[in-house]
Amino acid sequence: MAALRPNALLISGYLVCVAPFAWAQSAAKPSAEIVLDAASSEMDYRTNTLLFQDLLISQGSTRVKAERARSTGLDFAASTWTLSGGVRLELEGGVMSSSEATVIFRDNRVVSATVRGENTAFEQRLRNGNRASGKAREILYDSTTATVTLQGDALLSDGRNDIRGDKLVYDLAAERVSAGNTTSGDRVRITIRPPADTNNSARPPR
Repeated sequence: MAALRPNALLISGYLVCVAPFAWAQSAAKPSAEIVLDAASSEMDYRTNTLLFQDLLISQGSTRVKAERARSTGLDFAASTWTLSGGVRLELEGGVMSSSEATVIFRDNRVVSATVRGENTAFEQRLRNGNRASGKAREILYDSTTATVTLQGDALLSDGRNDIRGDKLVYDLAAERVSAGNTTSGDRVRITIRPPADTNNSARPPR
C-alpha cells in the first residue's frame, strides 16, 4: 500500500484522518507571568464579579482578548471569564474567534474555552504551509483531553479537503478527526479535491 501524502484523507467508517492541525495550548508554563491590560475595570458588588472593557490577557504566546469581560475574580488559580464582543483567543499555532466566549483558568493557565455566537471560527497555519480553518455554532477547547470540538453545522478544512458534520472532534496529540455517530444517526460529508495534474491531463488517451 502506498504511503499517504500529508494532505491525504484516510476514511475508516466514521473515523477521518486529515492533514495535521497542530492546534495546541501555549507552551507557557503555569508559572509564566500573566499580564492583564484593560481600558477600564469596576467591581459589581451585587454579583461579586469584576467587569472589564477592552480586555487583553497575555501569558507567553497565549492571548485572551475581548471588548467586554466579566470575571469571578483575578485569581487565575481558579476563575471563570465571560467574554463578549470581538472575542479572540490565541493559542500556540491557532486562533479562535467569536462574539461570545467562556474561558476557564485553573492553576494559572487556560484549561478550557468555549466560543459561540456570530462568526464562530478558528484558523491556523499548518506544518506544510497551508492554512487550516474551521467553523461551527460552538467550538470547545479542552487542554485536559487535548481536543477541539466543533458542534453544530461544523466544517473543518485544510484548504483542499473539507469535512462537514454536526459534531467534529479533533484529537491534538493523535492529529485525528472523528466525525459522525452511527447510534445517533449523525451524518458526515467529506469533499476531496484531487490536485490538478497538468502533465497527465495534457496526454492524449491511449
